[in-house]
Amino acid sequence: MNFPFYIARRYLFSRKSTHAINIISGISAVGVAVATMALVVTLSVFNGFHDLVASLFTSFDPQLKVVPVTGKTAPADDPVLTAIRRLPQVEVATETVEDMALAVYGDRQAMITLKGVEDNFDSLTHITEILIGDGTYELHAADLSYGIPGIRLAEILGTGITYNSPIKIYAPRREGQLSMSDPTDGFTEDELYSPGVLFNVKQAKYDKNYILTNIGMARSLFDQQGMVSALELRLKPGSDFNAVKAEMKRLAGERYHVLDRFEQQEDTFKIMKVEKLIAYIFLTFILIVACFNIIGSLSMLIIDKRDDVVTLRNLGATERQIRSIFLFEGRMISAIGAVVGITAGLVLCWLQQTYGLVGLGRSSGSFVVDAYPVSVHPDDIALIFLTVLAVGFVSVWYPVRSMMPKKKV
Repeated sequence: MNFPFYIARRYLFSRKSTHAINIISGISAVGVAVATMALVVTLSVFNGFHDLVASLFTSFDPQLKVVPVTGKTAPADDPVLTAIRRLPQVEVATETVEDMALAVYGDRQAMITLKGVEDNFDSLTHITEILIGDGTYELHAADLSYGIPGIRLAEILGTGITYNSPIKIYAPRREGQLSMSDPTDGFTEDELYSPGVLFNVKQAKYDKNYILTNIGMARSLFDQQGMVSALELRLKPGSDFNAVKAEMKRLAGERYHVLDRFEQQEDTFKIMKVEKLIAYIFLTFILIVACFNIIGSLSMLIIDKRDDVVTLRNLGATERQIRSIFLFEGRMISAIGAVVGITAGLVLCWLQQTYGLVGLGRSSGSFVVDAYPVSVHPDDIALIFLTVLAVGFVSVWYPVRSMMPKKKV
């Protein structure tokens, strides 16, 4: 057995001559455990919100999206796009055209994003799972174009789930000049009828701004015949996502971006990552403060064991071995605190996932979930464990280096 480790273990669990040392050692381990538990729970809550938001976007965003690097649109028959959609791993490919427009319903109006998609859009996304109303998912019938607005946009326009009169859509003409005598001549106008449903992504970006329609109507309104704003894709089950994405990026070159769901919502997820990082840094500072107890515990232990140090030297122990005894002592306190804290944090996360113990307060019932979402990621647990050990290991150097009794010559 490792001699310094054996002595350190005896020192940690045996009764000291000064009872306060036992108490301070216990407080040190509890402090580290509480800080560690806070790290586990806090980071897991951030993961829970991250996964929740990602699941909401999944209903509307495609698995992969190819967009032009420059300009709003690209030719639909571009050989690059054709090569991408013909990859054997691609199961569904949908052309889309979207742009800003003005929606008018009765005496109300709103600036919207009109998104025109092909008929297989419901196979590309989970749009049918977030529809509200007694109608069906339809984008056109004969010469009529249907429009499916977001639930909050329907409230703004006052349409209700089923609007009886059509929504008028206006978009600026791409060519020509605006006539001051007849400003309406500078706009292209079209109408959208109700299929009897609304969509509810539960994200304001879509629910408040988007209307979904067929791509033919969007191309006609925006004068984008033969063009696409994006090529949206879904892969076959079992495909190697990263390998397929890399191949698409190779084909796209510098002309197109290939975006996964997280990259499509880059701003949202980047903010969440920054918030999680800031929380991790602040809680690490709290952990550092908790480790000051270890410094106090070790300092008192070194003072208490001065006679033992002299005895060990007389028995032939080297200075390095003696220092290692106290270093092991502090590191074991850190390790015990880390293990206990992580275990307690995981238990709390499991209780929150299972029973939803902590609700969202007054927001409960008005948000997507009633209790704080929790998701434990193994890489976060590993990072927390390494952080606690690193902070604990560093904190023991000062008392050992500065308070070790000097060897008499």
